[in-house]
Amino acid sequence: MKTLDWNQLNGQARADALRRPALENSGREAQVADIIARVRGGGDATLLELTRAFDKAERSSLQLTEAEIKAAGQRVDQELKDAIELAIDNISAFHSAQLPAPISLDTRPGVRCELRYQAIEKVGLYVPGGSAPLVSTVMMLAIPARLAGCERVVLCSPPPINDAIIYTAHRCGVDAIYTLGGAQAVAAMAYGSETVTKVDKIFGPGNTWVTEAKRQVAADVDGAAIDMPAGPSEVLVIADGTADADFIAADLLSQAEHGPDSQVILVTPSRPLAERVEQALARQLAQLSRKDIATQALAESVTFICDDLAQAAAISNAYAPEHLIVQTAEPRLLLPSLRNAGSIFLGAWTPESVGDYASGTNHTLPTYGYARTYSSLGLADYQRRFTVQELSPEGLLAIGPAVELLAATETLDAHKNAVSLRLAKLEKQQ
Repeated sequence: MKTLDWNQLNGQARADALRRPALENSGREAQVADIIARVRGGGDATLLELTRAFDKAERSSLQLTEAEIKAAGQRVDQELKDAIELAIDNISAFHSAQLPAPISLDTRPGVRCELRYQAIEKVGLYVPGGSAPLVSTVMMLAIPARLAGCERVVLCSPPPINDAIIYTAHRCGVDAIYTLGGAQAVAAMAYGSETVTKVDKIFGPGNTWVTEAKRQVAADVDGAAIDMPAGPSEVLVIADGTADADFIAADLLSQAEHGPDSQVILVTPSRPLAERVEQALARQLAQLSRKDIATQALAESVTFICDDLAQAAAISNAYAPEHLIVQTAEPRLLLPSLRNAGSIFLGAWTPESVGDYASGTNHTLPTYGYARTYSSLGLADYQRRFTVQELSPEGLLAIGPAVELLAATETLDAHKNAVSLRLAKLEKQQ
């Protein structure tokens, strides 16, 4: 990792040091648009063709059968099933507590206003394939969907789908599992096919093809909404001289191993700690199965030496990390100063990994600086809210004249008349 003294950098140099690498998307737009168009026009036949071409998988159907799901579950080790149950319990407990309460109040006598919540009817979950079977992602996406009350929950993952993913999806109440990956999976869920359910909103991470496909279908009125924009994984660690260098190195590497474009940052007022972390990184890196990936990520990562923890918090706020770890003598004291983070992990005994799997919080988080305006995934993302209003005659008499005046000021005569006609009728009845 590069080491930079924050106070030796001018304003532009600071901005440059915090700037993430540009997302590589050259040429993807047209290719993804072509895939989407082909799926919309060709349905299941095109999806099977693309699965053969991109995933080298021969299947006669897109949806897993009940027999396939049952067989996959039988192949999952009981110890792993127990770990999944623990995680499900914690994730369910935390997300159940997020169920919103409806609001009903009178803003004036006879003027009743309500706020109600309704689950999104059909949602699609995308779980990447590849070298790491993301069982945790299934839980993070499916559990809040079920708790929110979504009527149909479907899941896509590239073939061959890992047995643990299949088992977890079934355990979490997913209605249908499709052997589909990439942009074609997003297109299938956004527009539907003979087999794949057309959904209202798509959730889940993916590679640049998936990310671009989600962007395109979200921009199409006939497509589907999406959870949030996505970028590479990232973590920022704030640490003081009391922190354990081995713990910090392990936390940095846990994000660096995600991919060569992952971002890891250490901010500390202690140069000796920064030096100990560098030594710990070298020791631990050598033991990792994904050390080549982590090495590439570390080459583009940085340690900032700052004046104090207040300045460290300001640097973090400017960067807006996906994950923010605070390893200081009194981490909770820094919490009021922290903002613009997807999820915050306080103290030496709270590695980011617990949030990824089993603490109960959701690991689907805004990346690439979107933590300034986007939130961690939660129950609210699977629901829509709407308002209700009901006025009695007395209520309309109370606010009608103000509405008439405001509408007239905006020269919206029909708006004014909708009230005036009613007020005139009430006057005749008196």
